[in-house]
This record gives sequence, structure tokens and C-alpha cells, in this order.
Amino acid sequence: MSGALDIVGLGPADARWLTHEAQAALDEAQDIIGYAPYVARVPERAGQTRLASDNRVEIDRAQEALARAAQGRRVAVVSGGDPGVFAMAAAVFEAVDCGPRAWRDLDIRVLPGVSAMQAAAARLGAPLGHDFCAISLSDNLKPWDVIAKRLEHAAQGDFVIALYNPASRARPTRINDAFALLRLHLPGETFVGLAKSVGRENEEIILTRLDEAAGDKVDMSTLVVIGASGTRRIARDRARDWVYTSRKAT
Repeated sequence: MSGALDIVGLGPADARWLTHEAQAALDEAQDIIGYAPYVARVPERAGQTRLASDNRVEIDRAQEALARAAQGRRVAVVSGGDPGVFAMAAAVFEAVDCGPRAWRDLDIRVLPGVSAMQAAAARLGAPLGHDFCAISLSDNLKPWDVIAKRLEHAAQGDFVIALYNPASRARPTRINDAFALLRLHLPGETFVGLAKSVGRENEEIILTRLDEAAGDKVDMSTLVVIGASGTRRIARDRARDWVYTSRKAT
């Protein structure tokens, strides 16, 4: 097959966060496909087709992209952050796995981007300096009791925890449920960082602790970092504290 499919990570914000490899793929693509806010971040180019769609239709997007690539077109599926972290790469390969066998012979590349977790960690300092895990609070594709079990085990394992999809209009209280559960297993002084809209004009970084963390400060653009026993704050007089997690196991 002469077509090709690139699954492109746009990073968390504007083109400053885009890799050269990702930019080259966007420039070469005949079709740009993705969730509407992410497609809107790609500058329009003459002769390039753009297909933007709503949330929760990842498989439909993936199937459309694969079908176009199978017809010989060069397609770019775009994701915010990194496409392999709670994003479109898994949906594309799921569609390949369940789709026509010919799709398995397509030229498919996953082009990484700066993830929301990496961007948040960089703003905070080095909170991911020791063992960590990432958990999505979205219960669209898995029940809440599974999420709760993973949160409990992550806390008991003393991992730094990065929480994706902490709140939305459909589930505004899940982050409060998560905080309440973690308070059963972690000390109240456990570090909590809220990194909102990193890289954008309305970026906001909030440093707090588990017993004071409030869900009303969290929205869908927020990446939440829960510290471990080795997470430390370096107090500064004239700027926001630095945060890091010691490389030494505790």
C-alpha cells in the first residue's frame, strides 16, 4: 500500500512544544484528522483536508484515518500531548486489530509529543524523579471501582501519581472522590500540585497538600500530581517553590 498514517503528538500547547519530526509529518499530510480542538491547533495549508470530530469517537476517527491511508493517502491523526498516553495511538491500533487484515500492512508511525505529565513536571521541578504512575480518572471506558482500586494500590506502593482527566462537565466530582480515597492512605501533608493549561496564556500552577486540595480548583485542562514520601518542596522567597522527588528509595 502506498498510503501512510502518522499518529502525531502536538504537545500540551502551541508550536513551541512540537517536535521537528511531528511538524514534518503535519506538513506532508494530505489529511489532518482528530478531536476538533486539536485539529484547530494545526495551521491550515492549501490542498490539505481537515476532518475534525467530537469527543468519545476515537474509534470512528481511527477507522476513517486507516481507510484513507488504505486508499493511498498520507494521513496525520493528531493528539494533544503524547499520542501514546491516554490518546489516539491506542485507538488506532485497536481499530487495526479489529479491522480488515489489509490494515496491518499499512505504514503507521507514532510520533511522540511532550505529554501533559512531562509538561506539568517540568513546571514544578522534578516531581517524577523517582517511581511514578499515571492514572486517568475518566470512567468512560472503565468503572470507577477499577480506578479506585488502582489509586489505592498506587498510594500503598508509595508512587508519585499523575492524574489525567481529573474533571469534566459530565463528572465534576470524581477528583474529590479521588482526593477522599487518597486521604485514607496518605498523610495529610502529602504534596499535591495542580498544573493548569501548561504552556498557554492562562497557565496556572497551584502547590498545596492533600488535606487542603480542593476539586473546585481542577478542570479538564489540569494535570494533578500527588507526591510520594520522597517528594520534597524547596522553599524560595521570591518565586514559587521547587518540587522534586528524591532519587533515594524510602
